[in-house]
Amino acid sequence: MPWSQTSPMDQRTQFIADYLRELLSVTELCDLYGVSRKTAYKWIDRYLRQGPAGIEERSRRPHSSPNRTPEEIVSAILEVRHRHPSWGGKKLLTLLHKGHPRWELPARSTVCDILSRHGMVPKKRNRRRIGHPGKPSSLILAPNDLWCADYKGQFKTGDGLYCYPLTVTDGFSRFLLGCQGLNSTAVAKAKPVFTQLFREYGLPKRIRTDNGVPFATNTLARLSKLSAWWVRLGILPELIEPGKPQQNGRHERMHRTLKAETTRPAAANLAAQQRKFNRFREEFNHERPHEALDQQTPASCYSASPRPMPNKLPPLEYPDRFEVRYVSANGGIRWKRDWVNVSMVCVGEYVGLEEIDDGIWNVYFGPLKLGRLLERHMRIEDQFGRLRRNRT
Repeated sequence: MPWSQTSPMDQRTQFIADYLRELLSVTELCDLYGVSRKTAYKWIDRYLRQGPAGIEERSRRPHSSPNRTPEEIVSAILEVRHRHPSWGGKKLLTLLHKGHPRWELPARSTVCDILSRHGMVPKKRNRRRIGHPGKPSSLILAPNDLWCADYKGQFKTGDGLYCYPLTVTDGFSRFLLGCQGLNSTAVAKAKPVFTQLFREYGLPKRIRTDNGVPFATNTLARLSKLSAWWVRLGILPELIEPGKPQQNGRHERMHRTLKAETTRPAAANLAAQQRKFNRFREEFNHERPHEALDQQTPASCYSASPRPMPNKLPPLEYPDRFEVRYVSANGGIRWKRDWVNVSMVCVGEYVGLEEIDDGIWNVYFGPLKLGRLLERHMRIEDQFGRLRRNRT
């Protein structure tokens, strides 16, 4: 007979009705309804013992769930997730274990299932990922080997004014050293932030940045007033390649979290926004476990630099084999009765010149190589082989 689409309840009711008419045997009814004899006799037994209620749809859920996560733990997971909406299962478990070391916590997959059941897992956009080897990272073996600095773009606060968050992290521990909302990217605004960080945490060996203001300019070695000040302090500036933020990937990843948790929505004004940054920094450093740190917090892996910030800038020193020249107010140096342009950034400073061949000299600002002086042109060649124009 052609099969009509019926619900399981309708099928059982019709089966019992045909059975009670006694027109067909149980075997014939099984063939007609496409069920096994075991299932048929189960339906018949339930009907004879319980009546129509015996053939109603029954839950397949087990009577007991010995491995079910206790409600106390489920509530704790949801409460922590409410406080940290961007945290995943691993971080939530790490925090719960610290607060409740005697609890038998579920697996990460179970935590994710609990969050999903309660509608706390947002749908992810499918992003097209483009592979890129990036620039090999500098050697980072200890805290303060490398700091990373950048601005997290800009956005308007509730009063309509722009906020430019300047962020600085330690490359080894991911410790967020500073997160300061500024009203511009000028050197005059950024320098006090770094001054405070140097006084509090000491001096790093290197600072990695992008090529934007105030970290870089179009002059030799892209030296800026800010990075020149770092060199005077014994810090080597390190620039990523233009247009390749993945070379500062650890810092950029922190920026995504910062944006999600502090700027959506933005605060009413810069002062209120700074309070949000401060709360984020405290949580990021002291509460948030980091997978790359084996679920430890950045604060537990960071220690201040043994190099304190000096009260007075030390002079730049060069080996005895170097020729040393003073950079005049016009940005140039006097060389063999002629003027050679260096950089307006270096005005008032001394540069060192090391002869590497006849008429060819490497030009240094402290340990930083600016370019090569070619005496036949009386001009300095930059790292790309371009000759810099002399000032008239």
